[in-house]
Amino acid sequence: MQVHFIDNQASLAAICQQFAQSEFLALDTEFVRQTTYYPILALLQVCDGEQIAIIDPLAIEDLSPLMTVLYNKDIPKAIHSARQDMEIFYHLNDAVPEALFDTQVSAALLGYGEQIGYAALVKLLLNVELDKSQTRTDWLKRPLTQKQIDYAADDVRYLAKLYPVQKQKLQDLGRLEWLQKDFQFLSNSATYTPSPDTMWKKTKGMNRLKKQKLAVLKNLAAFREDLAIQQNRPRRRVMTDELLIALATNPPGELSELQQLQGLSHKFLEYNGDTLIKLIQQGLDTLDDDCPKLPSYDKLNQNEEALADCLMAIVHLSANNNNISPRCLCSRKDLDALIKGKRDLALLSGWRNELIGKHLLQFLAGKAQLSYNAGQLVFN
Repeated sequence: MQVHFIDNQASLAAICQQFAQSEFLALDTEFVRQTTYYPILALLQVCDGEQIAIIDPLAIEDLSPLMTVLYNKDIPKAIHSARQDMEIFYHLNDAVPEALFDTQVSAALLGYGEQIGYAALVKLLLNVELDKSQTRTDWLKRPLTQKQIDYAADDVRYLAKLYPVQKQKLQDLGRLEWLQKDFQFLSNSATYTPSPDTMWKKTKGMNRLKKQKLAVLKNLAAFREDLAIQQNRPRRRVMTDELLIALATNPPGELSELQQLQGLSHKFLEYNGDTLIKLIQQGLDTLDDDCPKLPSYDKLNQNEEALADCLMAIVHLSANNNNISPRCLCSRKDLDALIKGKRDLALLSGWRNELIGKHLLQFLAGKAQLSYNAGQLVFN
C-alpha cells in the first residue's frame, strides 16, 4: 500500500475526495494526555485498503474535509478498541462517528479472547509480527521519523485486512447483527459525556465509606471533576483519590484543618478552600435516605449458591459450544447479581444476551433445564 504523509490543506482535500468513495475505512489515532484532562490529538491514520494517509493535525488547521468523510454514516469505519479514539472525536466535534466496527469487540465474539490487543490479533489472524518499538513514543514531537511513520501506518495497514476477515467470519456464524448494540454504544455521544456526579463510583477506596461520608466523597469527586474539566488537567493532578478518601473519612470542619493536610497547596486552598469546607458540610448534612449507596447484593444462601453453580455450568457449556472463553460471557459475580434480581447487566445485552443471557433467564423461569446424559451435560 502507498503511504501518504498529509501535512497541508491541499493534500488533505485531495485524499479525502478519494476516501469519500471508499467501501470502508480503517481508522486509528495517536494522542497524548499525560498532562491534560482531554486527549491531545497528535496523528490520524486512515486506510481504504489500497492507500494509507498519515494525517498531521498539528500542521493542518482545518480538518473538516476529513471529518466529513469520517462522520459519513454510509462508510463503515474499522477501529481497534474504539473508546479512547472516539473520546477524541467527541471532544473535537461534540459527536461521534457512526457505522463503527470494533475489531477488539468482534474478536471476543469470535473466540479470540477478551480485550485482545491489536498486535496479538494481527499475529493470530494474519501471522504478522508488528514492530512495537514506538509504543511509548511522544507523538507530539516533530518532525516524525520514518520509523514512527511506518509504525503509525501499520496500525491501519493490517486493520484494513482484519476487518473483512472478521466480518466474513461473523457473517458465516450468523452473528454480525449481534454486535450492533455494542457498536451503537460506541457511537453514542452519551458514552463520552463527562458525568461529575457519578465519579465517586470510580474513586479507589470508596468501599470503606458509608452514608454521610460517602455523600462527602460524592461532592468532592464531582468538584474535582468539574475543576479538572475547567482547567483541562488530569483529575489526579487536581486532587488524588487518596486525598478525597482522607477528606471523606475524617471530614475537616475548618479551613485551618485543611491546611494541615498534605496534597493541598496554599494556592489551591486560597481559591478553593472555602468551597471544599462547604461541600464537606453539605455531605455531612445529607439525610440517610439521600446518601449515595454502594452497589451491594445480599449474600447467597445455600440454595442460591447451588443455583449459581448451575448457571455457571450453563455458561461453560455455551462458551465451549461457541469457542469463547467463559470470562468473555460473564463472571460469577454477574450470576450472583442475576439471581438476586439485578437486570442491568452486560450479559443481558447485545451479543452476550444472544449467547447466554436469554438462556439463563429461561432456566431461572423454569422454561429450560440442565441434565446429565451419556457422560455429557445437556442444556435444553
